[in-house]
Amino acid sequence: MSARLEVDLDLVRKYDVPGPRYTSYPTAVEFGTEFAESDLLSDLRNTGKTPKPLSLYVHLPFCATLCWFCGCTTVISRDQRKADAYLDRLERELALTAPLVHADSRVVQLHLGGGSPNFLSPAQIARLGALLKQSFRFAADAEQSVELDPRRLTLEHVKAFREIGITRASFGVQDFDERVQTAIHRVQPQTMSDRAAAWIRELGYESLSIDLVYGLPYQSVASFEHTLELALELRPSRFSVFSYAHVPWLKPAQKLLPVAQLPSPDVKLSMLKAVIERLTESGYVYIGMDHFALETDDLAVAQRSRTLQRNFQGYSTRAGADIYGFGMSSISQTATHYRQNEKTLHDYYARLDRDQLPVSRARFLTDEDRLRRQVIVRIMCDLALDYDELSAQLGLDFRQHFATELKALEGPRRDELVELTDAGLSVTETGRLFVRNLAMVFDAYLGQSKRAFSKTI
Repeated sequence: MSARLEVDLDLVRKYDVPGPRYTSYPTAVEFGTEFAESDLLSDLRNTGKTPKPLSLYVHLPFCATLCWFCGCTTVISRDQRKADAYLDRLERELALTAPLVHADSRVVQLHLGGGSPNFLSPAQIARLGALLKQSFRFAADAEQSVELDPRRLTLEHVKAFREIGITRASFGVQDFDERVQTAIHRVQPQTMSDRAAAWIRELGYESLSIDLVYGLPYQSVASFEHTLELALELRPSRFSVFSYAHVPWLKPAQKLLPVAQLPSPDVKLSMLKAVIERLTESGYVYIGMDHFALETDDLAVAQRSRTLQRNFQGYSTRAGADIYGFGMSSISQTATHYRQNEKTLHDYYARLDRDQLPVSRARFLTDEDRLRRQVIVRIMCDLALDYDELSAQLGLDFRQHFATELKALEGPRRDELVELTDAGLSVTETGRLFVRNLAMVFDAYLGQSKRAFSKTI
């Protein structure tokens, strides 16, 4: 069993500053609209000249109702026929993209996210699965996952996803407290969560992950500790425990929340402390960045073996895969560029109806971008840097190239967040909570961005 990780709230207050989440580097705020589609297609064709492992992400944006706290890109509707029109466009996007991929490439990972993927009917789920299998070749051991909404989940949904190959499932609880659920416009009785977990296990899914959110209206340390205990009874393989970000200027629905009932910053930090200490004493490894996993889970195993990766879906166990995102707002990643699809249904449909890839923003990577991406990913995933190993991988003298950055780590070293030696850097158990801050040291764009980031803790 993993050791309980103690949290120093004074350190948390010191390092709780705005910063990126590093699901990419450069971060999405550095993507731009000034790019030539011909350049992007040329780069994709070059990428497709050699076989590579593929990670597919499909964004399914529909939700029957709007959760007022939500920061996701969603389309609110109760008309299930809209999913048919969306699948028609996904079919077109797949048809435009698949020829750009080497025929011997294999899908090693698939994630269906949203929105609520179980907005789709079982028949629509079957159609989606068929489209994906027709367009790409899947590895026999491909990891395939889906996000579910227990409020509108049926046993037939769970069966349908299992029949198209899904083996991992996650669902949001956020909080079990009825008053909190009412305040955020997401009423989900505990019986719904229990039922969803039972169906997932009954049908042979390999893994269950549960999402919780702290910092919501009416939450207290005691109430959230109770939610945590109820969630632990479900014994998921993984937990994702997110900090609520109140950004009503970006997400207008958040104006509907009872703002006066939001917990204070100090209460939020105390809630985070309680979460980390309770989960780590219950056998979960704090992977970093809101994620916890049982010691036997693939994420924890990959972190120990230094094969863990980080991308737009968070942490991933599949190294070296090019990411192909499909659906509105989805993001793709190759060794040489990032690209993001149109963020509205209208624009996404319009581009595809003109037989164009629906890309609205892109970023081509410089040599320096690729160097720093590698360093930041290794900090986020391995919690360590080996200077000689990185020098060999990157073709430079790491200590010399990053001399300024290594000097900037002296402060975190004094606070015992990292250990620095001539050979390398290692993040301490305490430092796991501050991994975003440590990665920020190597970010060449951080001072240039005009967009505010969420707090690092």
